[in-house]
Amino acid sequence: MSPQRYLLAQAYNNAWANHRLLKACGRLSPEEVAAKRVSFFPSIIHTLNHILTVDWLYISALEGNCIGAAAFDPEIPFPFFADLEREQRAADRRLIDHCRGLDTETLTQEVRIPRQTHVQVENTDRVLLHLFQHQIHHRGQVHAMLSGTSVPPPQLDEFFAADEEQLRKQDFAELGFTEAMIWS
Repeated sequence: MSPQRYLLAQAYNNAWANHRLLKACGRLSPEEVAAKRVSFFPSIIHTLNHILTVDWLYISALEGNCIGAAAFDPEIPFPFFADLEREQRAADRRLIDHCRGLDTETLTQEVRIPRQTHVQVENTDRVLLHLFQHQIHHRGQVHAMLSGTSVPPPQLDEFFAADEEQLRKQDFAELGFTEAMIWS
């Protein structure tokens, strides 16, 4: 598998995991989504907003127009779950589109990310790997917080096993994905 195909598969898997997590969180009441919980961020909605704002930062940097600190002002841009879900799905599509356009040259292009004290410069492939790891980390926190609610946490550690297409068929239909989009 080429690095480009690998990163595209990661982008699709990221969107699929977000879909499953958001679908579960969407079954919670607004009070449950906002309830104070034990984690790095104090609630499900806060953690989900953090995932989104970091996506905005890195995706905009990958696209060549980094929004910098504006990604985090306000810290919780979407206190209402439906708005957050819509925006996360849009960010996931942007990331897939970006990964679909990767080639050998773009993987090594420098990406500039303004930080408080400096401009961080990383290659595209490293930024993508960091972004996927960030998503996994914080989705895991939301997953754990869901354990303390009325909604069971969804399975998130799937990765497109060839003989398990039936397990993702409904999610893929909801997302508008096909196996060919990922593997062709």
